[in-house]
Amino acid sequence: MSSIRVLLVDDQPLIRSGFRALLALEDDIEVVAEASDGQEGLELVRRHLPDVVLIDIQMPVVDGIEATRRIAADPALAAVHVVILTNYGMDEYVLDALRAGAAGFLVKDILPEDLLHSVRVAARGDALLAPTITRKLIHRFVTQPLPAAVGGGLDELTGREREAVALAAQGLSNDEIADHMVISPLTAKTHINRAMTKLHARDRAQLVVLAYESGLVTPRTS
Repeated sequence: MSSIRVLLVDDQPLIRSGFRALLALEDDIEVVAEASDGQEGLELVRRHLPDVVLIDIQMPVVDGIEATRRIAADPALAAVHVVILTNYGMDEYVLDALRAGAAGFLVKDILPEDLLHSVRVAARGDALLAPTITRKLIHRFVTQPLPAAVGGGLDELTGREREAVALAAQGLSNDEIADHMVISPLTAKTHINRAMTKLHARDRAQLVVLAYESGLVTPRTS
């Protein structure tokens, strides 16, 4: 079984070396390269085509969000999953990161075992948000609702696809969606994948953001 190929992008050498040392201990993870700024990171992404990019949000030359946006816009990099790293859990960055195409958003004080889990989840193409980030994201939609986004296929969703997307927006996994809808996990995954295609969402994280912005899902205030 091939290893998960990871690229590290951070302007702090100590952070990069710490992450590399941790990831190198895992048999199923390989760090293919590391970069100290976003521009170098973009060049290495195109050269190595990693499965996962762990990228700092604030860097010189090109920041993490802009680098993520450029990766997401390149069809040749469609299989690359970006996880944004930050020292802060600042919610003003979360929406920008997810809209840019990030598969996840993590704070750097994450536990080692949680970081390893995050890399594996991102490599599978699943959305990844720390619980504290998820709460801030939903709170943002409750207190500062944004203008509805262009649906880009919203009306084409079937009733079951809408239901699956609504459950995904609540943070449920495919297995949990399957239990709730009384269907198989494979069918739940199919509903989510079809909804992503119709809504032109790069991944599950963008699907969740679009679900809230479009009004398909309304955050509960209680």
